[in-house]
Amino acid sequence: MSFTFTAQKIPELILIEPKVFVDERGFFLETFKSSSFKEKGIPDFVQENHSYSKKNVLRGLHYQVAPKAQGKLVRCVCGEIFDVAVDLHKDSKTYLSWFGVNLSADNHKQLYIPEGFAHGFCVLSNKAEVVYKCTAEYSPEHEMGIIWNDPSICIKWPVSSPILSEKDKQYKSHEKNY
Repeated sequence: MSFTFTAQKIPELILIEPKVFVDERGFFLETFKSSSFKEKGIPDFVQENHSYSKKNVLRGLHYQVAPKAQGKLVRCVCGEIFDVAVDLHKDSKTYLSWFGVNLSADNHKQLYIPEGFAHGFCVLSNKAEVVYKCTAEYSPEHEMGIIWNDPSICIKWPVSSPILSEKDKQYKSHEKNY
């Protein structure tokens, strides 16, 4: 198999580690194979995004609501990020629990984040490029967000004074979204 799929402390989150073939020329790996992902219950993707950010940039916490809710498959292709998902399923035992993992160009790990989770990341290296596939297209009218330092979620970000977009600075606590 080309991938190892590992459920995390929030079982819907899946850490994906591809098999990497290394030789004197460099490396090769598959980043996505529809049949392998479907076998693990991961839906099809309809959009792919690519972002570039500088050190200490924090993007998030973003999500979309139904009927345009998005699942995401996130990977870092340059540099290193701390990637975070927050469970927003009110009936879940892990409601408002978060999971964070370092994704980097060196470790090749990917994180699958299903619908119903907020997502964000901060850049640990001097620069980072993040590529992520989405299960629904971007829809501004369905987009929502939570402030990065929401005290009821208590994410342990590895940056204390992040660089935020104006939009991300305006987000409120998750309680204000419901």
